[in-house]
Amino acid sequence: MWTPENRPKYDRSKLRYPSDLTDEEWSIVGPLIPPAKGGGNKRTIDVRAVLNGVMYILRTGCQWAALPKDLPPRSTVNDYLRRWDEDRTLDRIHHALYVLCREQAGREASPTAAIIDSQSVKSAEKGGACIDLSGYDAGKKIKGKKRHVLVDTQGLRMQAIIHAADIQDRDGGVLLMGSLFGLYPFLLKLYADGGYQGVSFQDGLRTTCRQINLEIVKRSELRKFVVLPKRWIVERTIAWLNRCRRLAKDWECLNRRALAFLRWASVRRMLRRLCQKTI
Repeated sequence: MWTPENRPKYDRSKLRYPSDLTDEEWSIVGPLIPPAKGGGNKRTIDVRAVLNGVMYILRTGCQWAALPKDLPPRSTVNDYLRRWDEDRTLDRIHHALYVLCREQAGREASPTAAIIDSQSVKSAEKGGACIDLSGYDAGKKIKGKKRHVLVDTQGLRMQAIIHAADIQDRDGGVLLMGSLFGLYPFLLKLYADGGYQGVSFQDGLRTTCRQINLEIVKRSELRKFVVLPKRWIVERTIAWLNRCRRLAKDWECLNRRALAFLRWASVRRMLRRLCQKTI
C-alpha cells in the first residue's frame, strides 16, 4: 500500500527510465558480470547500458524493435541476454543476490522450508517448427505455458521451470524438485496446495529429495476469504514477478528464454530489496 511515508523508498524519478539501474544497484551486480574474453578487439559496449536494455524490455514488455535509441542496439542486448544465460552468468548473479538477501534478513544461506506453486499464462501468437510446444490447462481454461516456482519463506525465488500448461501440477512439481540437484541441502519442509496431492508426487519427491517432508495446505471449508498459511507467500511472489510486463504472456518461442526473463525479474526484485532506502 502506498503511503506518504514509504513512497520515497521507491522513488526512481531522477533516473532516465524507471527501469534503469541505480548506482547502488550497479555496484552490487556489476562485479558479478564476467569481463570480456581475451584476444580480439576490446569490448567497446557499456555493459551497464546493456543491462539497462534488458531491464527495459523486461519491465515495459515492449517489442525488441521498440527499444529506445539511447540504449544499445536490440541485437546487442539480445546477444548478451542469450550469452549470459548460456554461460550461466545469470545463474551465478541470481544465487549471489539470493545469498545476500538471506543474510540481510538474518537467515542462513540455505533455507529449511519452501513453498511450491504454479502459474498458467497464455501464449502469444506464434508458431513454427522451432518453438517449444504449449498446452491447454483445462482447469484454468488457458492455452499456453505453466511456470512452476519454488520460493522460501521470505518470498525469494529459489528455483523455477517452465513447461506446457497441460502438464499436471503433481508431474511438473516432480520436474521442479528434481532440478535442484542438491542446491539447497538443508531443505526439509515443502508446503503445497491440493494440486500436489496423490501418490505420484509423493513418490517422485521421495525419489528426488528424500529428506523433504511434504505438507498439503488445504483450502478452508468456510465460504469466505481466509489467508492460507504459507501459501500466500508464493502467491505474493508471483504477483511481484508479474509487475514485469514481459511476463504478462508467454512471448518467448523457447522455454529457456522465458525462464531467463523470469530469473531477471527475480534479480530485479532482489536488487530493489537490497538497495531499498530506509527512512
